[in-house]
Amino acid sequence: MSTPIAIRIQSNIVAVRERQLLNYLCSRMPAWVTPDGLTIFGVAGAFTVFAGYAGSRYDPAFLWLATLGFVIHWFGDSLDGSLARHRRIERPKYGYFLDHSVDAFCNFFIMAGLGLTLYVRMDVALFVLIGYYMLCMYVFLNNHVTGMFQLSFLALGPTELRIGLIGINTWMFAQGKIGGTIGGEFVSVYDVALVCVGIGFVAVFTYRMLGTIMELRREATQRETLSHFTRREP
Repeated sequence: MSTPIAIRIQSNIVAVRERQLLNYLCSRMPAWVTPDGLTIFGVAGAFTVFAGYAGSRYDPAFLWLATLGFVIHWFGDSLDGSLARHRRIERPKYGYFLDHSVDAFCNFFIMAGLGLTLYVRMDVALFVLIGYYMLCMYVFLNNHVTGMFQLSFLALGPTELRIGLIGINTWMFAQGKIGGTIGGEFVSVYDVALVCVGIGFVAVFTYRMLGTIMELRREATQRETLSHFTRREP
C-alpha cells in the first residue's frame, strides 16, 4: 500500500531563504553524511540545549551553549529530510514516523531544559510545550483527512520558534532574573512572554480545529445529499 503524497504548506517568514540555504547545503554534503546521521545530529543538538539550560543554573554563560544547541538542532532536523529528497532516497513511511517521533522527543527535552533554568518556571515551559503539541496534533490529523501538511501558522514555523528561543536566551543572559511576585509566587517577564506564546498556540489550534471540523462537516453533508438524490433517480 503506497503512502499518499501530502501537499506541504510552508509560508513562514524565512521559508524562501531557508530553502535556498538548505538546497545549497544539500548539494555540498559529502557522501558519508546520511539523513539518519543528520537526525542523530539534531538529537545531539536538543541534548546540548538541555545541558546548556541546566548549566545556566550555575553560570548564565551556559545559555550560549543552549543557543549553540539550537543551531545544531536546526541543522540536523531541517537537513535530514531535505537531503533524502535531494538524493531521491526518500522512505516516506519510515521518514515520516522517525522525524515526528524524534521531534516530539527533542521538543520535550528542550522545553524541560528551559523549565530547569532560574528564569522560567517549569509549569510555564510545559504549558508552552502542550500548546505546541496541540498544534502538531492538528497538523497530523489535518494531513490524514485532507492531505495538506501545514508547516507554519501565522507566518511562523519551527525555525522562527528556534529564533525566538535564541532571542529569549540572549534576553535572559543580558537582563538576568527579572519579574515580580504574583499570589506569593515569583513570575519572571520571560514567564509572561512564554505564557502568551502558549495561549497563542492553543488559540490557533482551536481556531483551525473548529474551521476544519466545519469544512469536513459541510463536505460530508454535501456527499450525503448527493447520495440521497442519486439513490432516488429511476
